[in-house]
Amino acid sequence: MSPIEQAIREICEEKGLSYESVLDTIQLALAAAFRKDFGEKNQNIQAEFNPSTAETKAFDVKTVVEDVDLEAEEAAAVAAKAEYEAKVEAALKEGQNPTELGIEPTFIKRFNPKTEIMISEARVKYPQTKLGEIIREPLEIPTAFGRMAAQTAKQVITQKLREAEREMVFAEFKDRQGELLTGTVGRRERRGLLIDLGKTTAMMPVEEQVPNEYYNPGARLKVYLYSVTLGSHGPELLVSRAHSEMVRKIFSMEIPEIANGVVEIKTIAREAGARSKVAVWTEAENIDPIGSCIGQRGSRIQTIISELGGEKIDIVLWNENPVVFISNALSPAKVLAVKLNEEAKTAKVKVSADQYSLAIGRGGQNVRLAAKLTGWQVTVEAPPQAPAEEAVTPDVTEAPVPEGA
Repeated sequence: MSPIEQAIREICEEKGLSYESVLDTIQLALAAAFRKDFGEKNQNIQAEFNPSTAETKAFDVKTVVEDVDLEAEEAAAVAAKAEYEAKVEAALKEGQNPTELGIEPTFIKRFNPKTEIMISEARVKYPQTKLGEIIREPLEIPTAFGRMAAQTAKQVITQKLREAEREMVFAEFKDRQGELLTGTVGRRERRGLLIDLGKTTAMMPVEEQVPNEYYNPGARLKVYLYSVTLGSHGPELLVSRAHSEMVRKIFSMEIPEIANGVVEIKTIAREAGARSKVAVWTEAENIDPIGSCIGQRGSRIQTIISELGGEKIDIVLWNENPVVFISNALSPAKVLAVKLNEEAKTAKVKVSADQYSLAIGRGGQNVRLAAKLTGWQVTVEAPPQAPAEEAVTPDVTEAPVPEGA
């Protein structure tokens, strides 16, 4: 193996790039260097490089096209531009939007002498040439490249390798969007917290952080990757610790019945750092979905709570009957009856006096999470002795909660 080949393979290993992509980058750099020192205006330079022998070849590459009357083509382009400008001006005078009227510039394909050659000219040297054929005209490299050309080649290699590395990282993490990743806490910026994921760095915005969690630099933690985009400076990854889908992913990791689809998580309502409600369901008659999530002596749910930094979790049974589901969602409070207004999608819940504060929860958290979990606007009616006024909801149907719900 030649020293050049060895150097290319070291770059591939260090950057995680393919051998072909690095070789293509070197050939682009050599083409740029040739253009700098020896190229002419209408040459489309391509270079071939042999790493084994360090030999470089240069070519002027052009596509064969039909003969074109350049003067007529130019006149047609000028006429089309004038026609477009006249239509736009007329529309604007009438107070109309040219785009809404469908007024667009007429595209006229023009002969490009840098990348194309007319067939009559090509057949002077290559009589058997056909339309659409690509001609690679060998070019002589008279001397070694100069200092400026070498600098140009270096800049091209650096830029192209960086672009290839960014595209590779983007492709890898784009496929992992929606996954749970493990990262290392980095420095804090105004926009949020930087999380080192190994090959790249992600941003955890302030609104995606859990209020009562402390992120010490160097600490390892799990994050949910919810957005991957390719910006001007490379891949932009956004991660979260507060996203409700993070709860779903951790449940899938810790509970085999959810991972294999026997138990299904229907909906999740979360107030990150404080409490989550998870609605589960299964078609299997011999499996208790809530018991599967809790585990023997609470082992599974305790592991999940630990992963979420001590966040409390209520696991409730999903039911297609909204009366039953709303009753379950207000757990641990026991519900007497539920009034539904289908049109407004509101639900008014009756509870006994000793269950009222439990149904509401501290700061209204329990009823708020129940509403989010079920998709219904839930109101808990205050019993006579409770210090709150009973709300009135017109046109409702009342249904007692079925026994055993």
